[in-house]
Amino acid sequence: MPAGLSKRLAGLLRSRALRGVVAGCAALFFAAGIGLAQFVASLGPLDLAQVEERSTVVSDRDGRLLRAFTTPQGRWRLPVGVDDVDPGFIALLTIYEDRRFRAHSGIDPLAVLRAAGQVALNGRIVSGGSTLTMQVARLLEPREERDLVAKLRQAVRAVQLERRFDKDAILGFYLTMAPYGGNLEGIRAASLAYFGKEPKRLSLAEAALLVALPQSPETRRPDRFPEVARAARDRVLARALAHGGISEAEARAAREAPVPTQRQPVPMLAPHLAETVVRAEPGRREHRLTLDARLQARLEALARETAERVDPRASAAVIAIDNASGAVRAYVGAADYFSAERAGAVDTVLAVRSPGSALKPFIYALAFENGLAHPETVLDDRPSRYGIYAPKNFDLTFQGTVTARQALQLSLNVPAVELLSEIGPVRLLARLRSAGADLVLPKEAAPGLAIGLGGVGVRLIDLARLYAAFARGGVVPELWWREEGTPAGEAARLTEPVAAWYVADVLRGAPAPQNALPGMIAYKTGTSYGYRDAWAVGFDRSTTIAVWIGRPDGAAVPGLVARQVAAPMLFEAFARRGGASEPVAEPPGVIHATTANLPPPLRHLRKDVPKTIAAVAQAPLRIAFPPDGARVDLGLSEDGAGALLALKASGGSPPFLWYVNGAPLGAHSLRREAAWEADGRGFARVTVTDGRGATDSVTVRVE
Repeated sequence: MPAGLSKRLAGLLRSRALRGVVAGCAALFFAAGIGLAQFVASLGPLDLAQVEERSTVVSDRDGRLLRAFTTPQGRWRLPVGVDDVDPGFIALLTIYEDRRFRAHSGIDPLAVLRAAGQVALNGRIVSGGSTLTMQVARLLEPREERDLVAKLRQAVRAVQLERRFDKDAILGFYLTMAPYGGNLEGIRAASLAYFGKEPKRLSLAEAALLVALPQSPETRRPDRFPEVARAARDRVLARALAHGGISEAEARAAREAPVPTQRQPVPMLAPHLAETVVRAEPGRREHRLTLDARLQARLEALARETAERVDPRASAAVIAIDNASGAVRAYVGAADYFSAERAGAVDTVLAVRSPGSALKPFIYALAFENGLAHPETVLDDRPSRYGIYAPKNFDLTFQGTVTARQALQLSLNVPAVELLSEIGPVRLLARLRSAGADLVLPKEAAPGLAIGLGGVGVRLIDLARLYAAFARGGVVPELWWREEGTPAGEAARLTEPVAAWYVADVLRGAPAPQNALPGMIAYKTGTSYGYRDAWAVGFDRSTTIAVWIGRPDGAAVPGLVARQVAAPMLFEAFARRGGASEPVAEPPGVIHATTANLPPPLRHLRKDVPKTIAAVAQAPLRIAFPPDGARVDLGLSEDGAGALLALKASGGSPPFLWYVNGAPLGAHSLRREAAWEADGRGFARVTVTDGRGATDSVTVRVE
């Protein structure tokens, strides 16, 4: 055969063979493509249910964890993102698990080729070719299989994840779901359990251990196999050193660090309030409260320490309020939430108990507001009887003649009952209830003078709100504890600003307990009948704190005296709050005077008015003008100055003394008329008192 013909035939055969190979490869790839498409279709849509299954967490106003709840499966899986984790951990993780994580699209071809070559050379798997995205895919669809089909499934899911989410979101999925041994899932739960801290600032040794654990979480658990965990941690450090991620000195120091050998409990702060907010919104996974986690922890420790000193079955409660906003900063419902002996599951912040003498300041506030008394008004502390009721002081002694200031600071019972008899217990009860306090009288009992000494039930949370009004010019705050919103209700007025300041000034001078300096805060104590409850409530310009100590079952605790137990606890609570205590700001209209310099009707709580004066009165004292609730148009200018409001009274016994917003208008007079120069638009409380001590008040709006 001619040579030329042979060459042509050989070329023809080669071209046909090449085309056959190409056609065969194309058919193979086409079949593989169809098979892959069918495989992908068989997988169905990407299911993110696993990553959505997280623990419910309750955090403080700065995002610090207060309490977490396990998932329905009993796992600790706390929400976490890339920004919540130390950058050093992220760097170690990518070096050890997936160095080209930021570059690939879910599958790393170089890693796959490296893994295949290692299998060919060693006859076994030396390292896997899985990327972090493929590991996330495995965590989203957990399966026991580890064969080629399982790997292909992970690869497909990884590509789907990369198309749908950015790299930080995928990394966040890994940080949330990665297993760390036992019921720990996610780096945040692991960091809290093994190191007792959030993963924001991990040391190099801690970060390396947490990188190593998900590879074999059960066999490397540091609380069970510390030496295995140490070896795995050191391998992570060695690889980071080999790739230049850390220095030799850093690696050496990290290798010398100890490995934790036991798990620490997940934070359990404010358990009662946390349960309340979670119960209110069970479908919500993250709750942000107004609490301060650091203050909460300090006050929980204080409650536990105090209860342990008092009685084996005693508990304690504390609530701290920000006066300006009404936000709750600490909420301690019991001394020990887990103690059955102390009934720790009972939220005693909400328990209705007898307040003892803790309601006395409100009696004095009403007396000051209505012109019955001034802090320097003289009262009698002597044996008295009101029908069959004969009040006695706590120490069964009498002080004789005292000022209202001294009577309140010493918590004398007799002067308080005397004032209450003039004000009226029904009026006191109505005022406190209108301010939002849920007061409970004994069943089928009518309000009597005993309510001023504890003959009524009140909750610690309500008592704290009422006391906060003394620091807010007489306005009771509406409490709130969810950080995302303020209370919807309107604040209620308890008393006028001047009367509120009088009470605050008096209580600031109350004798301090032995563990504190006098004059630091304004405070009052209360001991209920039978030594069942000890209370102390204190405030300064910024904060109000109320404490309660007793047995949740209401049994007596011998020696439970508020001044000896609750007062020291209160002052220690303010010390643990930190910062300086500032007094309440003084409002306009305050009368600074001694008893001798007061207007005559205010010098004494007078009941023995001469008959010649009493005979003048033909009817009970009443304010004839303006009527209560009236809107009076005085034509006030923009600056609100220059207009006079005429005041008229009927009945009563002269002389008369008029007050507006707690400040007297001149001296006493025999006339039943007066005039007040309005100092601005708004509400004004007008009060008149006569020579027998009778009073009447109205509230009007001037415009």
